[in-house]
Amino acid sequence: MAIAALVRDGDTIALEGFTHLIPFAAGHEIIRQGRRRLSLVRMTPDLIYDQLIGMGCARRLVFSWGGNPGVGSLHRFRDAVEHDWPESLELEEHSHAGMANRYAAGASGLPFAVLRGYAGSDLVGETDSIRSIVCPFTGESLAAVSALNPDVAVIHAQQADASGNVQLWGICGVQKEAVLAARRTLVTVEELVERLEPRPGAVVLPAWAIDYVSVVRNGAHPSYAHGYSERDNDFYLAWDAISRDRTTFQEWMEANVLAA
Repeated sequence: MAIAALVRDGDTIALEGFTHLIPFAAGHEIIRQGRRRLSLVRMTPDLIYDQLIGMGCARRLVFSWGGNPGVGSLHRFRDAVEHDWPESLELEEHSHAGMANRYAAGASGLPFAVLRGYAGSDLVGETDSIRSIVCPFTGESLAAVSALNPDVAVIHAQQADASGNVQLWGICGVQKEAVLAARRTLVTVEELVERLEPRPGAVVLPAWAIDYVSVVRNGAHPSYAHGYSERDNDFYLAWDAISRDRTTFQEWMEANVLAA
């Protein structure tokens, strides 16, 4: 229900999570619902974006690094870039710092962010969302990056309370910024609790920033949810072989995602 209500063909959508809390279950539902022409945004696109791209959901990818962590390439991503299969894929590449600053600007209601970065790289000339500006105070040349305001942000977290507030902990990336920058938001969680108990280093997202909360246990698999599940390292290794061949990939997706 949440994906059907929030995600539309042609949307810009960010499914964020870093190392753990990657919203695989939500991504699979996007695939099952046959969404098309999506602009996918993610600092570190890995297996779930490989699957979305390979199933023809994406027309564009905005990212700062892409790969199968600790294993190698994303073969469906490469096939789309090199051979336009199943669709051609437009790329917009940034540094990690650039992407994080773009989310922060979007979350802050600012049109752009400024950072010391991109110097000596080819990205400035290749990417319209990066510009060089001169500091009005020091005369220093700096990089400006346009704000990111996705139509939809989707994240996974450990807990939500009865009022719809969400708490996540462990290794956190830009989930908070993505949610605050987006126009519409979904958080899948491991568990619904009566009250959130404060945890060291935790991020709490208020209910007013979230449109939908869905309880999806193990919704980050094959990544993990700190305190709830472990990373399925064997699957990351297996994906390299599954995704290399178009037919093997399609058969696996049909059996394990579309039929679910």
